[in-house]
Amino acid sequence: MPAPKPMASRALLVTSAALLALSLTAPAALAAPSPSATATPSTTPSATPPADMSTVGGTRLGQPGTQVNPAAGVPALPKDITGRSWIVSDAESGEVLAAHNAHWRLPPASTLKMLFADTVLPRFPKSTPHRVVPADLAGIGAGSSMVGIKEGQTYTVRDLWLGVFLRSGNDAVHVLSAMNGGVEQTVRDMQDHADELQALDTHVVSPDGYDQPGQVSSAYDLSLFARSGLQKKDFREYCSTVRAEFPGDTTKNAKGRQVRGSFEIQNTNRLLSGDTDVPVYQGIAGVKNGNTTNAGATFTGVAERNGRVLLVTVMNPEKKEHNEVYKETAKLFDWGFQAAGKVAPVGELVPPKGAVVSSATPSATAVGKNDTSSKPVAAASAQGSGGVGVALAVAGGVVVLLAAAAFLVNRRWPLPDLVRRRTRP
Repeated sequence: MPAPKPMASRALLVTSAALLALSLTAPAALAAPSPSATATPSTTPSATPPADMSTVGGTRLGQPGTQVNPAAGVPALPKDITGRSWIVSDAESGEVLAAHNAHWRLPPASTLKMLFADTVLPRFPKSTPHRVVPADLAGIGAGSSMVGIKEGQTYTVRDLWLGVFLRSGNDAVHVLSAMNGGVEQTVRDMQDHADELQALDTHVVSPDGYDQPGQVSSAYDLSLFARSGLQKKDFREYCSTVRAEFPGDTTKNAKGRQVRGSFEIQNTNRLLSGDTDVPVYQGIAGVKNGNTTNAGATFTGVAERNGRVLLVTVMNPEKKEHNEVYKETAKLFDWGFQAAGKVAPVGELVPPKGAVVSSATPSATAVGKNDTSSKPVAAASAQGSGGVGVALAVAGGVVVLLAAAAFLVNRRWPLPDLVRRRTRP
């Protein structure tokens, strides 16, 4: 989204955003209910995308099939991409470089944990300890991926988030949900946050992405979740961690003293950790993978090269070879880095509602047919490295301007530095 004309310099943006963050203290304004919050779509995808899809981000993103603007000096898109839905976008500008069925509502699997993290992560300091009780682990789906949390043991919030990002542990998700008021409350919070992000394809049923009737998202929405989450320092740290020590059982040593053991966990994102048939991708810095019976393999990745930060999401490749979702993502990243700055975008990743400066004649590429708002939204998503997102419904153009400034300042992330600092496999 281009910067509003009244902003004269980035220094003004930083100052305005800082003043706004200090002045806003009210709870977040509730977004208007989206169709996803009231409908119960099928979780069994058809063989072809629906003809009538959302146009949030641009009319072409609602059209079935591949959308791209060929340009001189840019190679053609890879021909062997079999994902039912995918999207390549610039993480910082929000430009969508190419897409295929971007708004097709499909089961998201554990990529939905990006929304869970973006919603819940700011609420608890990472050093907060939590002793696990049986109720915390109730209701975990059969066959879920687990990090190995035990009842009666104490874990820090940082431990739990490492379990979520590295091992996609549904047990860690349920413990954090319990801390957040329970699974039902967390689902409501996630749906509210998805609506605020204009992720209107998403209907949340479970916080962990486990297959549930009616639980869907889209490649477009998953990219919105990643883009929002990556503005948080802790989110960036967790999603880029390759391996970590996780607390184990408490036992007695030879001297009779109680000691806490540990074991190593490794990130299951194969572009980050590597595998026998998938090398570590150059510049990769996260974010989240998933795989369930209904969803197939899903993945959203972020990578940086030469100062350019791209997001790629791939959902459910038809080709079922080992690590296929990562192979197709890598090919789309390669194309994206060659095409960025040369191809005209086919749409955009829209900013949160709280950062939108609405007008009587909104841009066709900024607002889609599923966006029912028609009045200016004077709110700011002030999301820092562990601070709670802040939004305040206030009348007046000055606050609207500050809200947009906050979003523009926070959307730039130190991913190159993150890539250099992270532990290599």
